[in-house]
Amino acid sequence: MAVVVFTNGAIRVDGSTIDVDRLVVVDGVVVSEGSPVPADAEVVDLEGGLLLPAFGDGHAHPLLAGRERRGPELRDATSVAEIVQRVRAWAADSDDTWLIGGSYDATIVEGGMFDALWLDEAESERPVVLHAWDYHTVWANTAALRAAGLDAETPEPALGRIVRRPDGSPLGTLVERPAIDLVLDRAPRPSVEADVEALAWATERLAAHGIAWVQEAWTELDDLPAWVSAAESARLAVDVDLALRADPVRWPAQLDDLRRAADGIAGVPGLTARTVKFFVDGILENHTAHLLDCYHDARTRGLPNWHPDQLGEAVAACDAAGFDVHLHAIGDAAVRAAIGAAEGIRESLRRGRRLTIAHAQIVDPADLPRLAELEVTFCFQPQWAVPDAVMTELTLPRLGPLRERQYRMRAARTAGAHLSFGSDWPVTSPDVLLGIRTAVTRQDEAGQPAGGWQPEERLTLDEALDAATSGVAWQAGDDAHRGALRPGMVADLVWLDRDIRREPVARIADARIRGTWRRGIRTFTASALAGATPPLSF
Repeated sequence: MAVVVFTNGAIRVDGSTIDVDRLVVVDGVVVSEGSPVPADAEVVDLEGGLLLPAFGDGHAHPLLAGRERRGPELRDATSVAEIVQRVRAWAADSDDTWLIGGSYDATIVEGGMFDALWLDEAESERPVVLHAWDYHTVWANTAALRAAGLDAETPEPALGRIVRRPDGSPLGTLVERPAIDLVLDRAPRPSVEADVEALAWATERLAAHGIAWVQEAWTELDDLPAWVSAAESARLAVDVDLALRADPVRWPAQLDDLRRAADGIAGVPGLTARTVKFFVDGILENHTAHLLDCYHDARTRGLPNWHPDQLGEAVAACDAAGFDVHLHAIGDAAVRAAIGAAEGIRESLRRGRRLTIAHAQIVDPADLPRLAELEVTFCFQPQWAVPDAVMTELTLPRLGPLRERQYRMRAARTAGAHLSFGSDWPVTSPDVLLGIRTAVTRQDEAGQPAGGWQPEERLTLDEALDAATSGVAWQAGDDAHRGALRPGMVADLVWLDRDIRREPVARIADARIRGTWRRGIRTFTASALAGATPPLSF
């Protein structure tokens, strides 16, 4: 019997219970205060810090993050020339037949459209494909376009876009999966062994940020062998639910394949596939998010992947097949369709089925009252709720002055939605504390703008902590077992070096993770020398 006693700090049981000053864990489960404690029990001195239920990440892509690490670091590059220099050095050191990496900052070029000829300066013989930070766009060199057979005569793919020159030839920027896959389907897949190493690295980084459970929000069936191998070899530092992607082109025949795949990993330790992922639309920055009215700077309402009726039928079919549903919805038309799909399975939601609307960047005010009767989770990425370069240079010009209100966390919560937080890593950092601080302040790391961006949508610190803990557990359907530290709950724990509830809100992200436990087993220990979470590239 493994017994661990936590003491000498503040222990937040949940969002409504008074703190306790001692917690006892037996064989990975929280037990009542009066339970006997053997003399040889392990004692963890919290040293005046704060013990919380471990954080969850309700929407992340650890496999993409791990794969990205194999390529050059591009996120901080501030010019095309700098990217080209780094890719050239990468190519010189690599024998790979295809060079696939990322991710780059799309804001460094006006409109986010990148030319293949620029990338040819780094490598002209082998195909090179770089993901933009959003993973809805790639930049390919001429060799990659040639390998895929793309030219002026190539028809536009359904639900994707080939950005073209005036003569019709491909520029080098491909938008959304159907266009991107014209190139990437020709590239060799990473080996299972390489992906296992990517997953081990990525999940260790998640644990270092106090995370014990993550929703992998985009899984292709070809990815499953690596996930299973990593789990069976105990290489995953967090528990993971895989959201299997629904493809509108292959639907509904694909559903049987998804069900067989999910059933095939039943019993794999720390791994489930309870969820189907729908990309209802794209993103605002490349005009593929689905809006109710035209973009401010283009005569289009976006590129929806699913017609609302088709989406409703597909969600109902997933429900009947025993799946939870995770819906990427950015534009207000996409969010409306997602809410409509939720209404179609209202009774199942009341009985415990989970439906999550991720991102929910733009919500039409008329749709908020519909949430009152639905047990729907809105999974926000709180780090996005600031006027950073992406917002000011790409997003707001697309939306115009009449649609500036975004990431309406307060409004959604007031309307009756459950709230959870996700990072969308590697799009943004998996630093949960940074996300919590942003949700509470709606400010960047420099404390701008004064008073917060759209401050009426700020959350309290307790509400933000709940979104990062019990809210993610609710989203996962694990709220009876995780997300709180009541007796009988799984001992997923995170130890902070200070009680952030008693710190100025601007300093929330200054706290450091001292330790993380998953099911009572320690998965992260801060360096005794640094006493801090290790530096992390995202």
